[in-house]
Amino acid sequence: MRRILPLGLLVALLLPAQALAAEEFDPEHEFQLPPWIPIHIGPLDLSINKAVAYLILGSLLSMAIGIFLMRVRIGVDPDTRQTIGEQIYDICQTQIAEGGLPSKAVGRWFPYVATLFIFIWSLNMLGFVPLPLTNPSDHVEILGVTVPALGIYAATAQISVTLVLAAMSVAFTHIEGVRWNGAGAYFKSWIPHGVPKALVPFLFTIEVLSHAVRVVSLSVRLFANMLAGHMLILVMLGLIIVLQTAFLALVTVPVATAFYLFEVVIVVNIQAFIFATLSAIYIGSAIEPDH
Repeated sequence: MRRILPLGLLVALLLPAQALAAEEFDPEHEFQLPPWIPIHIGPLDLSINKAVAYLILGSLLSMAIGIFLMRVRIGVDPDTRQTIGEQIYDICQTQIAEGGLPSKAVGRWFPYVATLFIFIWSLNMLGFVPLPLTNPSDHVEILGVTVPALGIYAATAQISVTLVLAAMSVAFTHIEGVRWNGAGAYFKSWIPHGVPKALVPFLFTIEVLSHAVRVVSLSVRLFANMLAGHMLILVMLGLIIVLQTAFLALVTVPVATAFYLFEVVIVVNIQAFIFATLSAIYIGSAIEPDH
């Protein structure tokens, strides 16, 4: 490891450990998942890695948000903590659940879409908090003191994570469509009324493909936005190390900071909202396919 540059404290907070060595710097390294605790059951690889660690942290943060903002010491006169909790609840209730689900299904599916929103928001936000989890074995030296190397990493910048979340929402869509309408009526609703019988197989195939594309579009939208934001930040700050010039920080650090603030203030919130809202809309459209 090279000694950090004069602006290294900021860089250490935002760069992965690999970026501290110019000859090793590659932003893609941050998204590799070497196993920390290998677990293999037959062909299944259930190893614990940093993505799993961030998913656990995201789950704990999601539960903490629900417990401490919406359940602990709730009073008639809300304080700041309770007000924030009520605002989150209102967004999940009125804008996500009621905006995408029919009234008869809000009570059943509000917990899911609300949890989805809070969970994805938690994962996104944790992705911009410097933590010593990107590679626990790496350390850096700051002012003569050896400390764990901090880095940023988002589990939602891993396609496998977003793909599972999207697949769950699309699976629930078809389960609810069949439960409310019956299998025959639900799949029959995929074909417009009055079309010639000869076109039915073709149109049904197109509809099947469109539902498969939902999984792809829902997962890639979240994955691509989070991945792009992290790559931009890491590349901007990594240029200082690669080119080995501290003066470059006068340009790259402000640009990286602007990207960082844009991601934290806008992208983190918007992507969680869009994912949960589209999930609600998909489920609602399956429950009432004629609307």
